[in-house]
Amino acid sequence: MPKPALLSIELTSPQSVNGRRAAFQSLWLLVRMQHAHDAGAGVVRLADLRGEVSDASTLRMVVSRAFRDFKAWNIEVGWGEDTQREPRFLNAERRSQGPFWLPAAEAKRVRVLVQGRAATAAEVASFLGLRSRKAQAAGSPPPDAVHLQDAAFWKQLVASQQAARQGRLMAPVAGGNGSGNGSALESIRLAGTLAATDFQRALVTLNEAMLWRRLGDNEQARRRLQALKKQRLAHHVAGNDYLGAMECIVSAWCAYTARDLPLAQSLLGGMAEDAARGLVLRHHPDVRFEWCNLWALVCRSRALALSAEDKPAAAALAEESLRRFGEALAAAFESHSFDAAQHVAANMGMAAWLFDRVGLSDLPALAHDGKADTTRRAVQWIAFSEWLCGHTDGQGRSAWNAIYLMRIARGHCRPEKQPALAQFRAQKPLDPAAISKLAGPLADAFDATNWPARWVDVAQARLADHQAGRRRYPGLQHCSLLFEHAWYAAHAGDLKAAEQSLSLLREALPQLVPSDRAYFTESWNDALPAELVLEAKPPRRPAARRAKSTP
Repeated sequence: MPKPALLSIELTSPQSVNGRRAAFQSLWLLVRMQHAHDAGAGVVRLADLRGEVSDASTLRMVVSRAFRDFKAWNIEVGWGEDTQREPRFLNAERRSQGPFWLPAAEAKRVRVLVQGRAATAAEVASFLGLRSRKAQAAGSPPPDAVHLQDAAFWKQLVASQQAARQGRLMAPVAGGNGSGNGSALESIRLAGTLAATDFQRALVTLNEAMLWRRLGDNEQARRRLQALKKQRLAHHVAGNDYLGAMECIVSAWCAYTARDLPLAQSLLGGMAEDAARGLVLRHHPDVRFEWCNLWALVCRSRALALSAEDKPAAAALAEESLRRFGEALAAAFESHSFDAAQHVAANMGMAAWLFDRVGLSDLPALAHDGKADTTRRAVQWIAFSEWLCGHTDGQGRSAWNAIYLMRIARGHCRPEKQPALAQFRAQKPLDPAAISKLAGPLADAFDATNWPARWVDVAQARLADHQAGRRRYPGLQHCSLLFEHAWYAAHAGDLKAAEQSLSLLREALPQLVPSDRAYFTESWNDALPAELVLEAKPPRRPAARRAKSTP
């Protein structure tokens, strides 16, 4: 087909090519290639599309549609690094990988218009979301240049992250009196008022989503993730690949929190397979830590669920879980993040103990010293986590280390379901001194200030911090502390204190996802003495059968 002398592109809405309506994304790519040719840059890379007209998940579709439109417009477009090749000889299977370019003869045919007249350089740059060369030549700083006032933004971002590490997610430290000890959520919102660039604004949105996820509010977290996606697509944000990778990980965390394991694993798997995000995953240790730690948790949950029905499949998942925890730990130390390392160390210890409980103790990773030593190794990993907490700022302790150790200590008992009170109190859980002995060389992690001599006091101290606002534990941690306190208070003979904690637990349960509510309901009915079950019975579970959960 003979080619017309010119290809007229109208930028004003509705965009058109030679007078016919055109798909915005296809037209944008063609104008971007023309702009690159005129500027001497030559090629347009995938990164130039991602965040401006497409997300990573739709990139292949956008490119495919664009090349169909280019064919209809009768213009040849090339791809790949060699801009001297003739487009008709290129391998179409590699087309979606880019980069894209216009042959010189084709670039001469393109005319870019605004309301029928030739578009100015500033108008083309505005359409593409770029700054004009004239403005840059005049000495105006690029959009993501560093300004002195940025220091206030970064200071506030650090304050938010520090507050999150110290457990001040939503409530400020009691007695903080405005001295900078606000909550993480307050601090990140203040950072938002100081953000001056698209990247800074997107970073605030990402951190907000992460905070809401940690607080257990998946709905708010997902709203912020949607806002982040819009920010990334509306502008070519610096660090877009990192932001996209973290957006995917936080989405997977939301799915995991809702106990939608297939969705969580699908999101993580898709991220690893995506060219740009997979590159970030390989080379960014913080992202790699988050991915490996969450993947390991998903595998742990699946292994525990399958352990009674398909032992070989469960063993394979358990082995992969421990391997990924190891990779997460290595990534944490690669990025010099003791906070990240303490989280994964605790997860690894609890995973080892849980696998042993369901008969998966013969894994290569657990079989070095025999099955009887699994509890010792589990305790030592959790003690290592606590030791790391003490060697940061001393404030970063989560409740999980205490919860895990209290579960392991009472897991040493194997009582009948709904034991009588006398039978219940006759059980002999491991006391803190015995756990400290199992920790061996890491026993110094259990200092007397944070680790009283009785488990009931360990739980009570953390609940008191939560109640007073010195800490703010998310719903699942708070419910776990209430249950452990009730168990150990009842074991010590203080039924009144146990009943008070169970009453608070019953009020808090509705905030949890159904599978986590089921865990506490089953533990309540099975592990506590019949007197307490009858005295303060939790809400009835729905009739539908739910898979057992281990929060």
